[in-house]
Amino acid sequence: MRQRSLIAITAALTAGALSLTACGSRDDKNNDSGGGDDKTVVIGIDAPLTGELSALGLGIKNSVDLAARQANEKKFIKGVTFKVEALDDQAQPSSGQQNATKFVADKNVLGVVGPLNSSVAESMQKVFDDAKLVQVSPANTNPALTQGQKWNGGDKARPYKSYFRTATTDAIQGPFAAQYLFNDAKKKKVFVIDDKKTYGAGLAATFKAEFTKLGGGVAGEEHVNPDTKDFSAVVTKIKSSGADVVYYGGEYPVAGPLSKQIKKSGNAVPLVGGDGIYSADFIKLSGKEGVGDLATSVGAPVETLPSAKEFVANYKKAGYKEAYEAYGGYSYDSAWSIIEAIKKVVDGNDGKLPDDARAKVLEAMSGVSFEGVTGKVSFDEFGDATNKQLTVYKYEGTAWKAVKSGTFAG
Repeated sequence: MRQRSLIAITAALTAGALSLTACGSRDDKNNDSGGGDDKTVVIGIDAPLTGELSALGLGIKNSVDLAARQANEKKFIKGVTFKVEALDDQAQPSSGQQNATKFVADKNVLGVVGPLNSSVAESMQKVFDDAKLVQVSPANTNPALTQGQKWNGGDKARPYKSYFRTATTDAIQGPFAAQYLFNDAKKKKVFVIDDKKTYGAGLAATFKAEFTKLGGGVAGEEHVNPDTKDFSAVVTKIKSSGADVVYYGGEYPVAGPLSKQIKKSGNAVPLVGGDGIYSADFIKLSGKEGVGDLATSVGAPVETLPSAKEFVANYKKAGYKEAYEAYGGYSYDSAWSIIEAIKKVVDGNDGKLPDDARAKVLEAMSGVSFEGVTGKVSFDEFGDATNKQLTVYKYEGTAWKAVKSGTFAG
């Protein structure tokens, strides 16, 4: 997001993969496990820890915490002990900007993982960039964050050098969904809806462009208020439009109830969305009416990743109460990319952190490359993930089931 996967298929089973360190365990001890003389380095976390999107936010928080604990257990960087500090942005840009300012003010913070929402990221980027503080999002998918506002016209320009992400973008995710619906699912007439937010509107736009390019028709378009739960007006329009599929750009708190209301109106068309709806909470909110709905998400499905069992085991052993959800694997990898960059800096400075550590870590980020939970983790010239894998999931029975995985054929 998500603009935004190794996603939780249920609260008990979530996506995950290769763990870079030995199995970690979580207890009530302080993260300061590296030794009394160690330098404390803080990895910040910004995510919605309360509110409707907290399931995803808490999954991000826990996964970063797990990475830090495992780095400490392994003593991955001699003389450095990692701590995490998590701040709640409530999915609000203003809160995200305030949190960014707080992280910048703490000299021990050498990197920040987050946020979940692209609209929140927009409010944080300049604050971090001015301070040369690395930010790595596991979930933002809006292309403009890394390639500038004119990205779709071929004029790509990186706005902020401090911003990176481990999730692929909507420039790929939207078209990938369009190709699947038109070519594989044989859907020819779509009703497009978005929540007017940065992630949702951007995703819907890239989907629509590819769907019409393929020869599909647009039966109608609507915008919905994400604070609304009564969608009777738009449901009526969908039913009378003759659409054989609904594409929703947004997140599960709206998508779930919208899907339920569409089906209850007597219209059996499937609702399709991006990684923003790929959550166990969508299944809860849409109920049995949501069976047959589809979602795309970044990454490969769990069963195709050989090290998934190890990551799931590590997370379970750590004792977190919440599932790591859609972005657990990407959050873990985001934290490890920061840890790897810090190690490069320490190793290149006689085993010590330099006075200008933030700037040096930022320089080191571009060269980070390792095998992570989500596969190969590295960044291109825009700070985007080089891993472009995507998967289509279908709500079957009581869970999401992978139906197709691959890369976008542009």
